[in-house]
Amino acid sequence: MIGWLQGQLTHPWQQDKRFGLMLVCQGVGYDVQVSQRQWQQLPAEGSAVSLHIHHAIRDDAWILYGFGERHERDLFRELVAVSGVGPQMGLGLLGVMDPSELVQAIVQADLRRLCQAPGVGKRTAERLAVELRTRLQQRFLGQLEGQDDSDPLAEGPLLPAAGRDEVQLTLAALGYEALEIHRALRAVAAGGLGEEAGPEDWIRECLRWLSRQVA
Repeated sequence: MIGWLQGQLTHPWQQDKRFGLMLVCQGVGYDVQVSQRQWQQLPAEGSAVSLHIHHAIRDDAWILYGFGERHERDLFRELVAVSGVGPQMGLGLLGVMDPSELVQAIVQADLRRLCQAPGVGKRTAERLAVELRTRLQQRFLGQLEGQDDSDPLAEGPLLPAAGRDEVQLTLAALGYEALEIHRALRAVAAGGLGEEAGPEDWIRECLRWLSRQVA
């Protein structure tokens, strides 16, 4: 299996919504697909390029997907392990957000942001949030340390993790943004609703608080 390539960039290409390049390594040219964001950041043709590779083997083809950083390739592998998320959708997600932004969107169940990627609908966005949130928190969120106080991940409300996941996903499914949800949770916690309350109580009180902000 090919896991990493270093060579000379030649013939960057675009076919509809697919992006890629030819990477020449010691006289052999490897055709590598990359995300749109990676493609737009490619150096001039002829430059030296190194890519971490996800090597997909199918009955009819061997396909290489390239990533500038190893953690980006690892995140891609987590994405395509989700039912209904193929390589092109995985590249699409990484094409509209950098890895840290994508992890935040999944962990916060920010469905609107996830649906900005080509081919990602509401059901797929929900599946990504449900299946990957806990694993991504454990594996990738260490990269997000050092955020300022305005970041909704900087500190959490007084709600058990399992219940918080359910509340966040429900409110996101109702159309609220991640920052709105975080502020609502903080406000409800400050109002005295404690850990003994169930997710249904938190959802009800959060909706009350959110409705007052709109009024």
